[in-house]
Parts: sequence; structure tokens; C-alpha cells
Amino acid sequence: MHATTFHLIRHASYGLLGQALGGRSPGHRLTEQGRRETGVLAEGLVSRPIAIVATSPLERTRETAEAIARRLGIEVVVEPGLIEIDFGEWTGMRFDHLHDKQDWQIFNQFRSTVAPPGGETMLAAQSRALDAVRRLRERSPGQEIVVVSHADIIKALLAHFLGVPLDLFQRLEIAPASRSVLRLFEADVRVDAVNLPPGA
Repeated sequence: MHATTFHLIRHASYGLLGQALGGRSPGHRLTEQGRRETGVLAEGLVSRPIAIVATSPLERTRETAEAIARRLGIEVVVEPGLIEIDFGEWTGMRFDHLHDKQDWQIFNQFRSTVAPPGGETMLAAQSRALDAVRRLRERSPGQEIVVVSHADIIKALLAHFLGVPLDLFQRLEIAPASRSVLRLFEADVRVDAVNLPPGA
């Protein structure tokens, strides 16, 4: 069987980017810059035989996915397993406040076992994201699939397929509107690209 190719795309720029931890809180829409980024993303994919555009249910990912899907002339599939990690009590906090917290620093050093207060471990998030990828592969085996999700979820997926421990996954950079390319074979995997800029 041919490989199933996944284009792992982080949502485009939105209002809280770099300022606060949006997490799963609702109402965060793309900025004008983000909308420009989605246009470039869509144009870069228009020549590819994309079978599915799947997305996390949050607004910033759905807007990114919908712009791509409109340009490709296909529907968007909402996949709950692709949602952002649950940051619990940290959701909505500014990064300048989080950086002073010892438990935030520990969380970022030991992602495999430490959860945010009232939140989800990275290991649990990785597991559900992998389940989502498997479901999408079963739905369109051997096809090309766009997955629109969040930086930590994409890092967790790449870490799994690269054999990188979750405690080291912060070494991966996943910028807004970036694209990483993963090919899954029956008994093998290839990571063809990581953190490509929009349009690449």
C-alpha cells in the first residue's frame, strides 16, 4: 500500500499569540495576519491531491482549516482528538506570569509525567492525537490528509514518530501556520519536513 501522507499544520496567528496561554478557551479568532497566512497555506496545497482536511474543534484551528478546505473545494472534518492540550488552571494566563511559576518550569522540563494543575498530561494528549491520526488513516488510506492542530499536539505527534522523548520535545519548533510532513507506511514512517513556512 502507498504511504498515507499527513500535512501537519499549526493554526495561523491569533490575538493571544506569544502573550497568553489560550489553551482551550473559546472565542480566539485569527488576526488579519493569520488570515493572510491561511491564504498562503491554501495556495501552497492547491496542487496536491488532498482527500481530507481535519481540524481541532477550536476557532483558530477551524478558521485555518476552513480557508484551506474552501480553496481545495472539500469539506472540513472536525476531529476532537486534535484539540489543544488541557492546560487546566493555567488557561488564559499571561506567559510573563507563568514563567515565574516553578510548576510551569517543571511542566516544561518533564512533559511526559507532569500535568498542569487541573489539566492533562502531554502523554495523554499524545495518545489521543495518535488515535486521531490512526482514524484518519483508516478513513483515507494511501491518500494525502491535512491536519490542522496546535503546536504542542504537532510536536507530540512528531516526537512519537521520530522516537524523541516527550521531555525533549520542546527542541522542536512549530511556528504559526507552519507545515510538517509525515508519511505513514504499513511498517515504516518518514518525516519529510518539519516547520515549513506557509507556502513552502
